[in-house]
Amino acid sequence: MSQPYEVADRRPTREGPPDTAPGQGEAPPAEHWRTYHPLDLHAILMRAMEAFNEQGYHGTSVRDIAQRVGVTVPALYYHYANKQALLATLLEFSIKDVLDRCRAAAGEAGDDPLARFCGMVESIVLYMTHRRQLAFLDTEIRSLEPENRARYVALRDYLEHMLLDTVEAGRAQGVFTTPIPADAVRAVLVMCQGVANWFREDGPLSAEEVAERHVLLGLCTVGHPGALDGAAPPQLRDTGRGRVGSSRGPTPRSPR
Repeated sequence: MSQPYEVADRRPTREGPPDTAPGQGEAPPAEHWRTYHPLDLHAILMRAMEAFNEQGYHGTSVRDIAQRVGVTVPALYYHYANKQALLATLLEFSIKDVLDRCRAAAGEAGDDPLARFCGMVESIVLYMTHRRQLAFLDTEIRSLEPENRARYVALRDYLEHMLLDTVEAGRAQGVFTTPIPADAVRAVLVMCQGVANWFREDGPLSAEEVAERHVLLGLCTVGHPGALDGAAPPQLRDTGRGRVGSSRGPTPRSPR
C-alpha cells in the first residue's frame, strides 16, 4: 500500500513547487495533460524501475540492475552515483510529471473550482493508469535517505495543497460542503494513488473510465451537491466522456 500523504513543515507558495531538479531524468513537458507517449527513460533508469517494482528497493542490487541493462557495474556508476540516486531520480521524475499535468489541467479549467477539481483528479488518475510502474514506486518512499525524502515529500505536499486550495475555494462558493477539507483532500489523493496498485490495461475499464469514476468519487468525498446521484459532472458530459456506468466487457473482472 502507498504511504500516507505527509504534511510538510512549510506550505509551498502559489508561485510554483519547490525547485528540486535532480539534474538527471527530468520529465519533459507533456503535449497535453491527457496525452501519454511511450515512457522514454535512460535504459539504466528503466531497468532500475522494473527491478525495484519486482524485487523491492532493498531486494535489488546494483549488480542486478547492471545485468539487466547489459553493462558492467563501473559503467553504471559512471551515470549514477549509487542505487539511492536511481530511486531518487525516478521518484522525482514521476512526481514532477504528475505535478506538471495537474497544473496544466487546473490552468485549462480556469477559475471555476468545480472544473479545476474535476480536471486535477482526472489528471492524477490518468497518470496512475498510464504510468503505473513509475507511480507504484511511491511505495518506496520509505527507502529514500532523509534529504531525498524531504525533497520528494515537499513536491508531493505541493500537489496536495493545490487540490486543497481548490476545495477551499469551492467551499467559499458553496460548490463543496465538506466540513473537513484537508482530510477530504488527503482521502481523495490516497484513493487516486491506489489506482496504480490494481489497474490493468486489459481490465474491464479503460483508463478514461477509471478516471471518470474517481472524479465522481472525489466529488462525493468533498461534498459536491448532487454527486451521489451518479451523474457525470458537466465537465465530462460536455466532452462526451460522461459514461460513468460503461465498461468494455459485459462482466467485470477482478484485477490480477
